[in-house]
Amino acid sequence: MPKNQFQRTVFALITVVITVRAYVFFSLYVVHGSMFMEISGESHVLAAIYKLGGVPVLGCPIPIWGVVLIEFVFAFLLEILLGSPLSFKLASKVFDPYTTHPVIFETAIICATVGIMCPAMSFIASILYYNYQGGFNLFTLLAEWLKLVCFNFPFAYFTQLFFIQPFVRTVFKAVFSRKHGKSGD
Repeated sequence: MPKNQFQRTVFALITVVITVRAYVFFSLYVVHGSMFMEISGESHVLAAIYKLGGVPVLGCPIPIWGVVLIEFVFAFLLEILLGSPLSFKLASKVFDPYTTHPVIFETAIICATVGIMCPAMSFIASILYYNYQGGFNLFTLLAEWLKLVCFNFPFAYFTQLFFIQPFVRTVFKAVFSRKHGKSGD
């Protein structure tokens, strides 16, 4: 769908802006929420995070908006440098982009992107949110990474395939078709 580098960057930007908020919410509430409530003694996740002074990133408490910003930078760079180019190449190995129905080809790209981005971002999250106060252990880090992939992959697959990417594609088409229509007048 994006035709040049500028459009690919805008597409990635729209995707990451929506996706990072969803994943931070999922991570804080679903994956780690009970741990935050147990540590703080609070009965609500948000109250627990505030009581702890924020979300521990590299062992230091960071406000939620900081977590969103950190994950946004990592996700955007990873999407531009790795996710987008590799997912198109992987989908093109299985399907011919010129003869395959666009919905099938876009679905293949989405699946490939999730297959690349989910393990990569889960690994980054494992490093950022590792419990460094207890000491560092490589096997614990790897186990935490695998746990996060197991939690994140189903969420990533279904949200990207059925909600996020259809919405992003609709917004992208609206922005670029309107822009293209005005320049043709």
